[in-house]
Amino acid sequence: MNILVFSWRDPKHPLAGGAEQVMHEHMKGWVGAGHNVTLFSSYYLGSKQEEILDGIKIIRRGDQYFGVRLAGYSYWRKNKNNYDLVIDQFHGIPFFTPLYVKKPILAVLQEVAREVWFLNELPQPFKWVVGVLGYLLEPLIFVFYKKVPFMVGSNSAMTDLVEMGIAQNNITVVPHGVIIKKPEPLPEKEKISTVVFLGALTKDKGVEDALKAFAILDKNGRFQFWVIGKGSTEYQNYLKRLCRKLDIQDKVKFWGFVSQEEKFDLLARAHLLINPSVKEGWGLVNIEANAVGVPVVAYNTAGLIDSVKAGVNGLFSSSNTPQSLAEKGQKLLENRDLYSDLAKKAIGWSSQFSWQSSIKKSLTLIVGII
Repeated sequence: MNILVFSWRDPKHPLAGGAEQVMHEHMKGWVGAGHNVTLFSSYYLGSKQEEILDGIKIIRRGDQYFGVRLAGYSYWRKNKNNYDLVIDQFHGIPFFTPLYVKKPILAVLQEVAREVWFLNELPQPFKWVVGVLGYLLEPLIFVFYKKVPFMVGSNSAMTDLVEMGIAQNNITVVPHGVIIKKPEPLPEKEKISTVVFLGALTKDKGVEDALKAFAILDKNGRFQFWVIGKGSTEYQNYLKRLCRKLDIQDKVKFWGFVSQEEKFDLLARAHLLINPSVKEGWGLVNIEANAVGVPVVAYNTAGLIDSVKAGVNGLFSSSNTPQSLAEKGQKLLENRDLYSDLAKKAIGWSSQFSWQSSIKKSLTLIVGII
């Protein structure tokens, strides 16, 4: 098949995250199975307008918010006879392909945004306006997709879609795989209890709550805190100001973007991952930490309830607050038997998720749609 994928970001975009990584792995699998895949995405400063990545042809046009969607529509009008299947990837706002594509469509969604709309980084009053409009208008978007099959990565995402009016029998859950670059042998743990946050530095990922939880832990023992991930320069500067306000600036290290190898080396040296994300499609970072024997303490939110199993690979905070997150984290680190048990089980839990299995399921899905 000739497959066209619409997505607001490609995996090389400076702000690309888990959703882009997931889509890229599926596309690589489809190319490996003999299909031709074109990814139409946004242009960013310094990027090439066209290039080949892992056998996938990437075309970049327009900005990531609205320009790419208009450019995508224009590209389709000129090239619609060249493709057999269109993938419409949601990230808050989809590409509205049912309005102009008459060929088979598959919608790919990581999570329904809902309250995440209010956590945008725009200045006031735009932040409030976008938040309210996004929250109120998002359910209307799905009206256009009533007859379109969906692929999601978790039961949480499926539940949210059903609440948006999409029939459950039109939704296929394809669990994500995980790419592990486990160091061999595993490095020794840090001598100081090390608590890590891993993810995009954005409000919806909960990094501010992570820093507040760090500050609470810092008052109750000897810790060091690592923040691994990238974000806008403005927001990173805000987070560093927050650290000074919380008086933990000397205890927190911002690693920024790191390679896969360095990421797993850091995770293996740490003792605990905390994940206060507001909403996830699944929670890939939890599985990455588990793969090197690191348990997770997480908020009890959509997506995280799929990737974290209490008493198996981690614990949930009693309430979705930094105080509760810190309390559960300290409990886990102080109880050596509990910690050892979860660390061992975490490795077993993470071994269930492979891209080989996920790609096999997504291939079956796209062939079935055609």
